[in-house]
Amino acid sequence: MSDERDATGEVRLDRTQEIELESAPQVPREHEGPHEPTWAEAPTPPAPVKRWDPWATPAEAGASAPDLPSPTHPAAAGPTVAAPTAASPAGAPGGPTVPPVPPQPVAPAYSSPGKAPRHGPGWGAVLLVTGLCTLLAGLGGGLLGGWLAANGKMSFTSSTPSTTQGPAPTAGAGATTRPAGSIANIAAKAMPSVVTIEVKSGTSEGTGSGWVLDDQGHIVTNNHVVADAANGGDITVVLSNGKQSEATIVGRDQPYDLAVIKVERTDLTPLPVGDSSKVVVGDEVIAVGAPLGLESTVTAGIVSALDRPVAAGSASDTSFINAIQTDAAINPGNSGGPLLNMAGEVIGVNSAIATAPGTGSTGQAGSIGVGFAIPSAQVKKTVEQLITKGKAVHPVIGVYLDQEYEGEGVKVRDSLPNGQDPVTANGPAAKAGLKAGDIIVALNGKPVTNPDALVVGIRALDVGDKVTLTVRRGGKDEDVTMVLEASTD
Repeated sequence: MSDERDATGEVRLDRTQEIELESAPQVPREHEGPHEPTWAEAPTPPAPVKRWDPWATPAEAGASAPDLPSPTHPAAAGPTVAAPTAASPAGAPGGPTVPPVPPQPVAPAYSSPGKAPRHGPGWGAVLLVTGLCTLLAGLGGGLLGGWLAANGKMSFTSSTPSTTQGPAPTAGAGATTRPAGSIANIAAKAMPSVVTIEVKSGTSEGTGSGWVLDDQGHIVTNNHVVADAANGGDITVVLSNGKQSEATIVGRDQPYDLAVIKVERTDLTPLPVGDSSKVVVGDEVIAVGAPLGLESTVTAGIVSALDRPVAAGSASDTSFINAIQTDAAINPGNSGGPLLNMAGEVIGVNSAIATAPGTGSTGQAGSIGVGFAIPSAQVKKTVEQLITKGKAVHPVIGVYLDQEYEGEGVKVRDSLPNGQDPVTANGPAAKAGLKAGDIIVALNGKPVTNPDALVVGIRALDVGDKVTLTVRRGGKDEDVTMVLEASTD
C-alpha cells in the first residue's frame, strides 16, 4: 500500500505516508489545482439514546464516557521479521549440506544357552531406531520449517491463530498501577480502543491502524489504509487482545485521507475526541498504532508545529492536510491511529511522515521525528458526513492555480488547455471579481506561499464560511471577500 509521487526537487511523497523533505514540507506542483476543493456544514446527529457520543464533553457524556484522567496539558504493513537463516532442503540449490548420521553400532542377534533364538530386534535396536527417527524428524522438521519461512509460507508475527470475534479487550495493568495522566496510564486505557487493520485485495496486502469511534462498531482510519479494498477485498480488524472481526467500508474521502469502517459488534470502548483547536506547540502527545505491523505500539513526543500544510499522495490521488506536526515516532503502519493528548483524547489521526532527502527511492523509511496528523476538528466534520451520507463535501473558491509559478503568492492560471476560463463561472472567486492571472498573496491575512498551502487553508474551513483573499493585480494589492461553496465533484 505504497505509491510514490515525484517531486520538483524539494519534496517526495510516499504513501504510508512519507514525505521527503529538502527544507520544508512543500509539495510537488503536479496536479491541476484545487480541483474544486470543499465541505459542508456537518449535519446535526440525532439525539443519542443511551449511546456513547464521541463528540460530547465529559460532562455531557456522563457515565458512558471511558474513565480517563483530567487534562494535564503543560499550558492548557507488517515488519519484515528477521527469522533465523532458513536452511534449504537437502540437495536444493544453495542449500546447506546436511551431514549424514554417523553409523551406530548394532548389537548382533544371539541366542542364550538353553533358550530359543529371539525373533526381531532387541531393546538396544529399538532404542537406536527410536533415536534415529527422532533425529531425522528433527532435521526434516527444521529443514521444512526453514524452507517454509524462506518462501513466505510461514508467518512469525503470531504464535497462535486469533479467534474471530470473542471478548472485547480490557485495559492493561498501567490503568491502575500507574499515576493518572502518566503516559503508561493513558496508553493502557486507550489500548483496547486502538486496532490493527489488515487489508487484502488480490495480490496486494498491507496493514494500518484505526480507533473505535462509538459503541456502534464504527472505526476511524486513513483512506489510504483501506482504499485497496474499496472495489473488492477483505478488511480484518484485529483488536489489542488478538481477536479478529471482518469490517466493511462505511465511507471514505481521498482529499481528506479519512475513512470509516464498521465491525458487527457493539461492545468496544470508544475513544473520546478532543478539541484540536486548543492544542498549542509544546503540548505532550502520545501516538498509538501498529508501526510495521507491530500492534499496540506506543510512542510519545510533543506538538512540534500547527497548521502545517501537507499534500500527500500521487498527483492523481492527493490528500490535503492542515496538519499537526509531532516528533512522536510515527512509522509505516501507524497510519489511521490516534494522536492523543494528555487527557487521553484524540486530537489527531496520524497520516504521514517526512523522510530525509535521498531515501524516497530506496523504499519506505522510518521516523525521523517529523510526523503529521489530521486535526480532530477536521476529523469530526468529515467523519460525521461519511457516516450520515457516505461521502464528504469540500469547500472551494472556484479557480485553477498555476503550478509552475514561482513568484510571491499563488497565481491563478492565465488559461486552460481546453480554452475554459480558469475562474469558474458563478463560483465564489468569480463573484468576488477574481480574474485569470491574478496573484493571491494571503488568505484571511495569512501569507500563502504555494498552491497546496492555499488549498489546505481553504479545506480547513467550512462551506458557507466567508473568507478574505489579498489579491495582487497590476502591482497593487486589494482585499476581496467571498463565501466558500461546496465542490461539485
